[in-house]
Amino acid sequence: MLLQINNLEKKYKNGLVALKSINLSVPEGEVMALIGPSGAGKSTFIRCINRLVEPTAGEVILDGTNICILGSRGLRSARKSIGMIFQEYALVEQLSVMENVLTGRLGYIGFWKSAWRRFHPNDIDKAVRLLERLGLKDYIDTRADRLSGGQRQRVGIARALLQNPKLLLIDEPTASLDPKTARDIMRLIVELAHEHNVAAIINIHDVTLAKAYAKRIVGLSGGEVVFDGVPQQLDDDSLTVIYGSESWSDKHQEDSPEPLHEIKE
Repeated sequence: MLLQINNLEKKYKNGLVALKSINLSVPEGEVMALIGPSGAGKSTFIRCINRLVEPTAGEVILDGTNICILGSRGLRSARKSIGMIFQEYALVEQLSVMENVLTGRLGYIGFWKSAWRRFHPNDIDKAVRLLERLGLKDYIDTRADRLSGGQRQRVGIARALLQNPKLLLIDEPTASLDPKTARDIMRLIVELAHEHNVAAIINIHDVTLAKAYAKRIVGLSGGEVVFDGVPQQLDDDSLTVIYGSESWSDKHQEDSPEPLHEIKE
């Protein structure tokens, strides 16, 4: 098992309990969508995995290593295996697309080489191939602040994959995108995860996108796992458990007159 979460908890100093005894396992190459209402603990959960947020209790075991007990040096090493894709992209605005992607190798080449931009030719070649795969070949020298939201998200995906991660943590990748671009981004994430045999946990609000592209869906509510299954099992009753009372059948008919996978582009 690539990732094993055992009794993971997070309690803040103000008394807020964000996560309550989370137990999950994620095998190699699995794409999992994490859904739930605002405040359910989704972002906290994925940030506890790479310790951007420090867990209060429990274990995060990645490829046999308990990340929760590592010191700073061990944590830096473990994070090489975890690619993070942020909702707000987290690009360096004044750098080019290529330079932003190559920052994915900073954990491997050291400070001085990175400061002088002395990247290995193999890293540059791989970055070019990733950008070509993501449709950004013509934007290699374009500054990040001149890109659209969808293009910026693709740069973030390329940067994360250049780490050669075993696990991708993806926080709201479609939140600021139009519907077509959101589908394109989700499709790319799933395809690239399969191509690179990388597991992915995607924190996403859009239930329709989650059901269309993820093989597994986990629902959080009040900091607890209340659903864990395949998209076909995510029925109206399950959605009510996750989100609360709602006429889900009526809402689905209004918002999505036909299933996403049947939409022709």
